[in-house]
Amino acid sequence: MQLIYDITKQPVKIGDLVQTFRGEIVEVLSFNKPHKPSASGRVYVKDKDGAKFESYVTVIGATWIDREDRV
Repeated sequence: MQLIYDITKQPVKIGDLVQTFRGEIVEVLSFNKPHKPSASGRVYVKDKDGAKFESYVTVIGATWIDREDRV
């Protein structure tokens, strides 16, 4: 299973600076795989002011591919 950006198809990496769907630039701190087939997983990011927050991977335009938990 791999987390990739929807537009570029490149893997998401720790330290990436990425724009959210709201237009904010955030830094990727970490991400977790989905815990069940219906879940999308979470990404942990830091904004320009240093505030850290958790969100769905779709907020940064990312998707998990090659999921072993789905048929």
